Amino acid sequence: MMINYPHLASMVFNTPLYATPDLVQAVRSVLEPRLLGQATDLPQGLGMAHEPEEREMQELRVVGRVAIIPVHGVLVARRGQINAACQELVSYERLRSQIQAALRHELVEEIVLDFHTGGGHAMGCKELADFIRASTGEKPITALVNFAAYSAGYFLAAACSKIIASPTAGVGSIGVIIETYEVSRMEETMGVTFNTFFRGDHKNDLTPHQPITDQAVAEIERRLDHAYATFTESVADYRGMAVDDVVATQARLYTAQDALAAGLVDEVVPAQEALDSIAQAYAGTTTQQSRSSRSIRAQAQALDTHCRL
Repeated sequence: MMINYPHLASMVFNTPLYATPDLVQAVRSVLEPRLLGQATDLPQGLGMAHEPEEREMQELRVVGRVAIIPVHGVLVARRGQINAACQELVSYERLRSQIQAALRHELVEEIVLDFHTGGGHAMGCKELADFIRASTGEKPITALVNFAAYSAGYFLAAACSKIIASPTAGVGSIGVIIETYEVSRMEETMGVTFNTFFRGDHKNDLTPHQPITDQAVAEIERRLDHAYATFTESVADYRGMAVDDVVATQARLYTAQDALAAGLVDEVVPAQEALDSIAQAYAGTTTQQSRSSRSIRAQAQALDTHCRL
């Protein structure tokens, strides 16, 4: 299957994103030449990947009594992935299914969300974060920032029972961004004219075929205000902070130690040590549990190595 680039563009442009500017730029650098007809490499076999819900339990990674769920790459509302032309995608829909599987798993005592993401969609993020927060009443859910939880990633991490950051990790970017694109001058040079007919004053807002209007700018500001309030107020609620203190971060990118001082994380511990400590808390006295305990360090080291790669 071919990648549906126009569909991807609709998820990147003209929509609120809880994402770092670097992430937006990285995705845009892939989309722009293809949307403008300047790229000839059209990768094959990079379409949407669907997996039945019943497979989540079987595929769940359980180490000892701990379920480890990766939260890596670009966060999107609906299920899918890209493996060559762009960064890995992980959907809020898929993460919810994986967390539900871990909650149902009789051997799982605690869930660890392993974060390495620059963020993604605002759409769907709040819903998953609220689900995570509600689920912490059933089983502890630890956010392990190994090595980045920015923007939408931090939104989700904040909803967890606690946040542990590796010493070189980064968190924050509590903000929202909307990027538009406009090709009217290029079209004029090429002698191409798009005639658009519509009803409803806002139907043609943010069209790429004409300069942005004051009306469209006002609409963008309204959407930004709403998404920003949702983000900052949610983080304040989850973390027990004042909203003004969250707003005062001004979407700054924090080092692990600065984040600890600001109350954005709870501990700064190397990922392997954090996983060892969590797993040991559930170590039992049976032979099977002892074997599981002895294997924790090797598996945690493998996870740490994988994340570094």
